[in-house]
Amino acid sequence: MQGTSIPAFQTFFNYVLLNIVYTGWTLYKYGFKKWGQIVFKDGWRYFILAFMDVEGNYFVVLAYRYTTILSAQLINFWAIVVVVIMSLIFLRVRYHITQYLGIFLCIGGMGILFGSDHITGNNNYPASNQLKGDLFALLGASFYGLSNCFEEFLVSKKPMYEVIGQLAFWGMLINGTQAGIFDRQSFRDATWNGPVGGYLVGYTLVLFIFYSLAPILFRLSSAAFFNISLLTGNFWGVAIGVKVFGLKIHWMYPIAFVLILIGHVFYFMTESMLGEAEKPWLGEDQADGVAGIGTARRRREKPNAIV
Repeated sequence: MQGTSIPAFQTFFNYVLLNIVYTGWTLYKYGFKKWGQIVFKDGWRYFILAFMDVEGNYFVVLAYRYTTILSAQLINFWAIVVVVIMSLIFLRVRYHITQYLGIFLCIGGMGILFGSDHITGNNNYPASNQLKGDLFALLGASFYGLSNCFEEFLVSKKPMYEVIGQLAFWGMLINGTQAGIFDRQSFRDATWNGPVGGYLVGYTLVLFIFYSLAPILFRLSSAAFFNISLLTGNFWGVAIGVKVFGLKIHWMYPIAFVLILIGHVFYFMTESMLGEAEKPWLGEDQADGVAGIGTARRRREKPNAIV
C-alpha cells in the first residue's frame, strides 16, 4: 500500500538482530575459539539450514507480488506435506492414525476458510502473474518444510542458542548478499517514510520472537505440529483485516475455526500420549540429544540441564 516491496531486504534486519543476541550469547558461553571451531566443523550444516530458511522467506514474500493471497496461502499447505515426508524418511518418525486425522481436519478447516474468503470476495488483491506467483509460493513452502525438519533435528542435538545464532549468522550473510543482488532496484524505487519504517520494525520484532520460540516447539512436539499450528495464523490475519482492510467475516469462519481446533486436539493429544517428543534419531533414553528447554532428555536429567 505504501509502494514498498523489498522481499529480501525486509527480512535482513531479523537475521541481524538474532545474530546480535544469540551469536553474542554463544560467544559468551563458548568463547571465540570454540565458536570458531563450530563454524569450521559444523558451519556447512548451519549454512544449509540458513540457506533454506532465507529462500523460504524470500520466495513466499515474493509470491505475494504476483499471485493472490488465497492462492499463496493454499500453496503454503505444501510445507506440511514436505515436513511429514521428510520426517518419515530421514527422521524415522512414525505418525499415529489419529495424527493423520488431525492434519486432515486442520486442512479441511482451512479449506472451508478459503472457500468463505472466495464467496465473500475477501481476496482483494488480484494476481499480476498467477503462474509465476504460484510457483514462487510452492518453492518457498518447500524450503520452509525442509528447513523446519532440519532445525528440529539440530535443536534436539545442540543448545538452542547455538542453533539460532548460527542460523542468524549465516542467514545474515546469505540474505544480505541476496538483497544486494535482487533488491537494488526495488530498494531505490521504494517509498521510505515513517509508516514504512514502523512496519519494518514491527515485522523484525515479531520475527525475532517467532524465531526464538519455534525451536522450543520443535523440541516439545515436532516440525509437523509446528506447521499445522501455523494454520491458526489466518484467524489473526482476519482480525487485523477487518480493522485495516474492511473485510467481512463469513458464517463459515466459526465452522473452520472449530475444525482446526479439533484437529489440533487430535494431533497433540496423540503426540503427548505416544511420547513423540522423544525423538527417534536420538537413540535409547535420548542419549544423543541435548538436555535443554523442552527436550525429553532434560526431563530425565533436570539437574545441570543446559539450554
